[in-house]
Amino acid sequence: MIVAGFILLAVGAADLVRQFAPRRWIGYLTVTVVLLLLGSVSDALLPMALALVVGALWVWSMPTERPAPLRFWPAVLLAVVSVGAVVGLGARPDAGMVGVVWRLRSPFGEVPFDLALLALGAGVFLLESANLVVRAALDGEHTWRPADPAATPVTAVADTAAAAEAAAASETAAATQTDAEVASAPRDPRGGFKGGRLIGPLERILVLILTLAAAYPILAAMLAAKGIVRFPEISRDGETGARAEYFLVGSLVSWVIALGAAFLVWWAAHS
Repeated sequence: MIVAGFILLAVGAADLVRQFAPRRWIGYLTVTVVLLLLGSVSDALLPMALALVVGALWVWSMPTERPAPLRFWPAVLLAVVSVGAVVGLGARPDAGMVGVVWRLRSPFGEVPFDLALLALGAGVFLLESANLVVRAALDGEHTWRPADPAATPVTAVADTAAAAEAAAASETAAATQTDAEVASAPRDPRGGFKGGRLIGPLERILVLILTLAAAYPILAAMLAAKGIVRFPEISRDGETGARAEYFLVGSLVSWVIALGAAFLVWWAAHS
């Protein structure tokens, strides 16, 4: 349990730190010191060291500036390791120095330190790391591209001399475009879904809390309400279906991550 907690906390904290460039090294150093302190007072230096290694590998394999080279497979491997650590290793009988003074009560009883660390790590992971997993899944399946073969997909132009000439030609052509031509140009279907970077983490945290609280009717109503709210945008797809596919793939991957985190915490609490 403590291994999964440290790993999820290290990965989630590293992804949060990456949002504060260019001085992210200060954040990485802070996260390392905090994990070192937690590992020291909880007699878990080995799990803490393993978490730092996994966090470094995660940052390398799941970049934020470009598509992930390994797609979402690092997330699959991370899930296997986390589930194996919770199911296979179970809970520790002693939490070190912090276990002597640790007291955390809840409506469901007293919460051990290892369980609290696992829940904290799962919650931190659901904030930004899960966004990277969803993005990698969408990029890997090219979900955002219109299904209409005649449509021109929106792509990034490489920084080369040929790209510069292409950009100059595009600017010249754009200057002569009429309003009608601009209106008829194909658009990236992701453009209609704003606020996903904020909605996604909030939605996953709610799924985690409602699942652990066994509030399944409220959970079902919330997920259904999201589809109803997004229906007007999805219905404007026409014949391409690009928006609907983007919405379904992104939402399902996000929900699976949140439910998986809830499963880890639930299993650890009942083990």
